[in-house]
Amino acid sequence: MRASPKEPDEFRELTAAAEAVAVNAYAPYSHLRVGAALEGESGRVYTGCNVENSSFGLTVCAERAAVFEAVARGEKAFTRLAIFTPDAGPLSPCGACRQVLAEMGRDVAILSVGRGGLTREFCLSELLPQAFGWPAGEATTEGDKTG
Repeated sequence: MRASPKEPDEFRELTAAAEAVAVNAYAPYSHLRVGAALEGESGRVYTGCNVENSSFGLTVCAERAAVFEAVARGEKAFTRLAIFTPDAGPLSPCGACRQVLAEMGRDVAILSVGRGGLTREFCLSELLPQAFGWPAGEATTEGDKTG
């Protein structure tokens, strides 16, 4: 994971898409607007924003919203994810988002852009090194399998 004040060129279009959708976030409780843009292996980009709910467990993060849009359109393998929030950060995906992303692949490159343009880069496998998988062990890395 690396922090930087400069956005890598290969993420420029994804970050712009994440920033554009962040304005649509519904965040009356946390006041933390987040947009996500997810690139599928096809090269198509899927976006999502966070949608909060007064029953907090029903809140959906931007990253999962983007995954759900992609799956609804038939895409189930991803290469890159850009996350944008003008209100904080840069932030990493929450645990639930990490697990949902890991279901579709462990090598997703992630760029998070926060307030003031500060960026952080991650690889999903760094953020969730021993993801749950079913049958047992399928989402783990080769060296992490037991049994």
